[in-house]
Amino acid sequence: MLSRFSSMMKTTAARLSALYLLLFSICAIFLVFYMTHLAGGFLINQTRTSLNQELQSLNRVYNRGGIRLLVREIDRRSRRPDAFVYLVSDQQDRILAGNIAKIGRGVLKKEGYTPKPFRYTRIGEENEELDDDDAPRAIGQRIKFQNGLTVLVGRDLGEPDRFKKIIRSSLGLALGIMALGGLLIWFFVGRRALRRIDSVSKASADIVGGDLSKRLPVSTANDEFDRLSVSLNAMLGRIEKLNSGLREVSDNIAHDLKTPLTRLRNRAEAALRSGKSDDDYRDALNDMIAESDKLIQLFNAMLLISRVEAGYSKHSETELQLNEIAEGVAELYEPLVEESGGQLISKIDDNLVVTGNRQLIGQALTNLIDNAVKYGQSDDTIISILGKRSDDQKSITLAVEDNGPGISAENCERALQRFVRLDESRSEPGSGLGLSLVAAIMDMHKGTLTLEDAGPGLRAVLTFPIQKTTAKT
Repeated sequence: MLSRFSSMMKTTAARLSALYLLLFSICAIFLVFYMTHLAGGFLINQTRTSLNQELQSLNRVYNRGGIRLLVREIDRRSRRPDAFVYLVSDQQDRILAGNIAKIGRGVLKKEGYTPKPFRYTRIGEENEELDDDDAPRAIGQRIKFQNGLTVLVGRDLGEPDRFKKIIRSSLGLALGIMALGGLLIWFFVGRRALRRIDSVSKASADIVGGDLSKRLPVSTANDEFDRLSVSLNAMLGRIEKLNSGLREVSDNIAHDLKTPLTRLRNRAEAALRSGKSDDDYRDALNDMIAESDKLIQLFNAMLLISRVEAGYSKHSETELQLNEIAEGVAELYEPLVEESGGQLISKIDDNLVVTGNRQLIGQALTNLIDNAVKYGQSDDTIISILGKRSDDQKSITLAVEDNGPGISAENCERALQRFVRLDESRSEPGSGLGLSLVAAIMDMHKGTLTLEDAGPGLRAVLTFPIQKTTAKT
């Protein structure tokens, strides 16, 4: 039990809870004493006010009838149930009248107000001792007349003392219940939080050990722990997906680089073995340069994808007329398509304004048209570029459509991955990076790339969100 408590106190939550409990206790103790003192002071002030009023009343009696009438009035008032403390004494401090049987030493020697409470016993309680803790206490004011008589009027402090005790006990009980409730809440809630932290730590240790399929536990409380776990689980899922893609990409890179490197080596070896003239060596070098250029293009494509996915761009984003970019790319590719026996159709609405990078958007559209020319060949090839606003005026779509063999629905998502080539033999030219680059560019522009069945053929759709600043255009 002690070791468990020690381990619990090593956590930040437990230390903060202990600190809060200590501060709460200090504040509670201060509050009890402060409220008690405040309540007692208030009652003392009320008592002094009552004394002054009583003295003024007795002074009027004395002025009206002298000392004899004053003594009779004090004797009458002292018999009331809620009477003040009255005492009339002579020059030898002998008690002549009033409701006091004994009084503390030296009290009658002090003239005026007695701020320090004194002990006394009432008539009928002469057997009680003045030094007894239960003996009543009072504060009063002494008046001495010219004939030597002394009159003391006081007010018993039993009621203020009882009130202070009630205030103190009530506050103490309330604060004690609050402290107990705080301890119980800290104990049960803190233990639950510690158990959840332990489970998170255990799952984290498994993840650090290499098990990326492990996830942090999520309860039904939907508190900050759960929200943090959900965010971390999403991050872990993303990391697991990236690792899986990295392994697949590594295999594809090895395959794609092995073939051109092997061709480079074979041509160099063939030139050395069978080359007989400078022309033979020059032809071999030209072939090797061509293969090297393909490798450079492959690495450049990989580098561009990485930069785009990291949000890097040489040029800042500006408002662009998407229809102008699409028309420029269509004009560039139209002779190439017609030369191969096909037809390029452009149907693009005017004033399609987006915010983005002109070079990257042009690169994305070029890749789609290049794929359509390369893989969408048919007996009567038709490639269409379609651009328009959505019906809800929240996005702009730019589609490249062909009437070739298309892609099956189950392969549309897979075709967007890096180095994925649906031609398993990899006999067709290409690196498998074109569509993945387009997807990365659209992700950078907060848009999407979707592949759809054009029936027949393939439709690649670029969807750009309309920004608030461009929606007014």
